[in-house]
Amino acid sequence: QVQLVESGGGLVQAGGSLRLSCAVSGRAFSNYEMGWFRQTPGKEREFVGFIRSGGLTYYANSVKGRFTISRDNAKNTVYLQMNSLEPEDTAVYYCAAARLRATTSGYEYDYWGQGTQVTVSS
Repeated sequence: QVQLVESGGGLVQAGGSLRLSCAVSGRAFSNYEMGWFRQTPGKEREFVGFIRSGGLTYYANSVKGRFTISRDNAKNTVYLQMNSLEPEDTAVYYCAAARLRATTSGYEYDYWGQGTQVTVSS
């Protein structure tokens, strides 16, 4: 059973920073490709970015240059560093793990965390 647990969310002022963490249980973390998504009430889940097992990253245009995804395979953890936060970044953020290949589509991911709330005040 693979479990993903996000942490690090909270309330921050516009222009501030937060770092989200996603701890993954299991022995195969280094093989998983990891994605981050976000969702606000009444809206569809939105792709934020992913990191491949080899370290390649890809981001949505809305966060490119402000957000950075990294992973620490020794700690079974993936991170989402969010800088220059804007009120539009307010959402519940989810991490997800893909056994095969990370994409921008949530349907390609096999495991999901419970989400962590990020609120950016203006």
